[in-house]
Amino acid sequence: MAAGMDKVISCFSRRPDAVVRLICFPWAGGGSIHYARWGRLLNSSVEVYSVRLPGRESRAKEPFFQHMQQILDEVISVLLPELKEKPFALFGHSFGAMTSYAFAEYVKKVHNLEPVHVFLSGASAPYSETRLQAPRRSQLSDEEFLQWMTSIGGTPPEILANPEVLKLFLPALKADLGVVENYRCSRPTRPFLSCPVSCFDGKEDMPHDLQAWQAMTSGDFTVQMLSGSHFYLKNPDNEKIILDHITKHLETAEMDYL
Repeated sequence: MAAGMDKVISCFSRRPDAVVRLICFPWAGGGSIHYARWGRLLNSSVEVYSVRLPGRESRAKEPFFQHMQQILDEVISVLLPELKEKPFALFGHSFGAMTSYAFAEYVKKVHNLEPVHVFLSGASAPYSETRLQAPRRSQLSDEEFLQWMTSIGGTPPEILANPEVLKLFLPALKADLGVVENYRCSRPTRPFLSCPVSCFDGKEDMPHDLQAWQAMTSGDFTVQMLSGSHFYLKNPDNEKIILDHITKHLETAEMDYL
């Protein structure tokens, strides 16, 4: 693995013979463990790279990033050889969906590399009106912020009830929301990808403009709504549906490369 890779990427199951890599970007405030587990759940043809951002897990002492470009620069600096070596796909939920989009756009524009599939979850496209009109939450007081987090669901109640844990958790969450609130991009005038894009969302979450994501690709575009609120994907039944979808589509992507 390249220098710096172990710091930035969590990979629980090394699979040198895998045909495709799935690169997963965390939700706001999230670490890398949730997606790194997927490496053990997906079949041996897929290797999972879960991105670990500064300010969490083994990088707890590092300052948070404040701009999307910092995330892109760091992740691409360690992953570029891997991106060139074999096919890759992207997965991101919420803030991670925004990061996946920014990453896909950047590697296409700068390195002319394209994922074989993009899986997006729980977010409006960054250039959609719904997104642009969303209230800015990173500036809320801790108390207001907690009220908002409680209202969207998905944060374990024991975390919300524990001031010490919250003190550790809130700064990362606010920093990531700040990144996304400051991230601006224009709606693509023409698709810059040709790969399939799959969107997922929780039926009880606040409505997102999922259709707007279609502007990024000339390939197949699908939307699947699953039961639950913002963190619907933590539900084991929903997680299985998502992982089955990923497996099915990455296996067909593989066939194109054999």
